[in-house]
Amino acid sequence: MNRTVLLNPGPVNVTERVRQALLKPDLCHREAEFSDLLGSIRSKLVRIFGIGLEFDAVLVTGSGTAALEMAVCSCLSEGKTMLVICNGVYGDRIATMVKAHGLNPHSLTYDWGQPPEVSDVEQALKQHPDIEVVALVHHETTTGLINPVQDIGQVVRKYDRRFLVDSISGLASDPLDFNRVGVDFCVGTANKCLQGLPGVSFVLVRKSELARLEALPERSHYFNLYSNHHAQENGETLFTPAVQVYYALDAALDELLEESLEKRIQRYSQAAQLLRKGFQEMKLEFLIAESHRSNTLTALKLPEGVSYKSLHDQLKKKGFVIYAGQKKLSESIFRIANMGDITTEEFQNLLKALKDCI
Repeated sequence: MNRTVLLNPGPVNVTERVRQALLKPDLCHREAEFSDLLGSIRSKLVRIFGIGLEFDAVLVTGSGTAALEMAVCSCLSEGKTMLVICNGVYGDRIATMVKAHGLNPHSLTYDWGQPPEVSDVEQALKQHPDIEVVALVHHETTTGLINPVQDIGQVVRKYDRRFLVDSISGLASDPLDFNRVGVDFCVGTANKCLQGLPGVSFVLVRKSELARLEALPERSHYFNLYSNHHAQENGETLFTPAVQVYYALDAALDELLEESLEKRIQRYSQAAQLLRKGFQEMKLEFLIAESHRSNTLTALKLPEGVSYKSLHDQLKKKGFVIYAGQKKLSESIFRIANMGDITTEEFQNLLKALKDCI
């Protein structure tokens, strides 16, 4: 049976090995076997990114947005605020979460696709001593932009603030040096570049932050980062996890360890280069300048006279699912992601199909 190739930024195509992991025996999450599985995933996550001495992984059953909310609502001390850098849907989402928990954010807002100015961040930190945490999206999939996390992180560290990075679609696709960047909270998910399945996400939290988090008020029972960390350190979960999806993530992490993080990033970069060469030959117009594009998503302007719905439906008939623009970009662009288990031959077939359609 021919498979559908998913060119949306998650969920992604996974290997047969990851799918087969779902068929492992039913398991009660209060048994020792699940504690072992939980420990396996947590240890592999920090090992993959080379941060085992400085960070712990805290898992949560839910999409990447669940882990993001866990980080956002758990990291601010009483009376402190968060500076949120917004240049796409997902930066805006962080600001929305901060407001939802009654923690008024300071926001730096830019046009979608425009990288933030480091000088603006520095000025905000000087002007607002109440800012304790700065939040930034690593890969803003609204446009396929990679934000300057290292430059922003250095300013955050200079002013002795905390740095929260939403790397839900960035981890394992674009480089992120945790210590050079100065990340304190990094949010990720299974079902993007880790090539697992939807239903489990995580926060990588700097161990030195945990004592501060313990003293903070509980703003969410389910999403309390410290409480979830404390339970998981004891091999337990506070609530019922999606056990089978955890099995799948464990298998996906084994695949990533075998491939290596460096080669995973290189594979995605090479796939993006292959696709973008094809897009250029078709004279499609890119939304983001080459120097700011991610390794895993390309935003393209819809050709004159071509609607997204028509293009999507034609390509779906040929076995390819692309992705629309969001909100104000919904009528003007389409997006093609190259995350997941997709072969070079499938990318080449996509280019042929896309050329036929436009």
